[in-house]
Amino acid sequence: MNLLYCGDANILDGLIISVLSILKHTKEPLHIYVLTMQYQTEQKTYKPMAKDNIKVLEDIIKKENKQSFIKLIDITNEVNACLPLANINTLFTPYCMLRLYADLIPEIPDKILYLDNDVVCLKNPLEFYEMDITDYEVVGVLDYYGSHVYKKNPLKREYLNSGVLLLNMCLIRKTGLFKKCRNLCQKNKMLLPDQSAINWYVKKKLIVDRIYNEQKEASEATVFRHFSTTFKFWPKVCTQTIKPWQIDSLHNILKIHSFDDILIEYQQVLERMKK
Repeated sequence: MNLLYCGDANILDGLIISVLSILKHTKEPLHIYVLTMQYQTEQKTYKPMAKDNIKVLEDIIKKENKQSFIKLIDITNEVNACLPLANINTLFTPYCMLRLYADLIPEIPDKILYLDNDVVCLKNPLEFYEMDITDYEVVGVLDYYGSHVYKKNPLKREYLNSGVLLLNMCLIRKTGLFKKCRNLCQKNKMLLPDQSAINWYVKKKLIVDRIYNEQKEASEATVFRHFSTTFKFWPKVCTQTIKPWQIDSLHNILKIHSFDDILIEYQQVLERMKK
């Protein structure tokens, strides 16, 4: 199973939890690719993912299956060649757009499952991964909120959430989907740059059941739980963002204990990395 994550050093907590959760539910070899880069603004320096941390994770996954590996790929040069200038100072850092450069990286295989770092696996994902996507660039789930708002066709919901995407890289390279997305992010400021760009340009997509990217509340059938920002409407309208590594909030506010075993292991792995 080929998996793709993207980000700087700040995704470490989520990366550990996400990988451990997948490791729990499948014994298939995991070929994990992590895209990172060097980036600095006048106000802030972003640190790329550390090789030592990746090595600790690789030791863990190889204990389960010797064919598994995790590979860190620095794509600083590729990003600088087409920097998303219009979205540099948005709410989202340029790191959220790294997935749009995957077609430029020869090591990235023709079929790969992209996951945000706040996605936790709750059931075996193999059936989803092995889906025939020959005719589709992207397979994903409707965005829980955005699909009601962003519509090319007012009668149809088709706006995808980009947190879980099964990617046909072979077809994406042929159609130039990600190249078009990069150019759009370079020129047009958007609220959700990478997600908006993918939804704008994708022509060949398959929309699947929300169990593969549950953004609201997990059920017994949920395969991937995505801890994205949600809205609360009582006692007042506000947003709520709670991530898997915010354990106290996860327990006390969301009342979620379904993957506590993963969280215990995550804390142990984090201690190993600190040492």
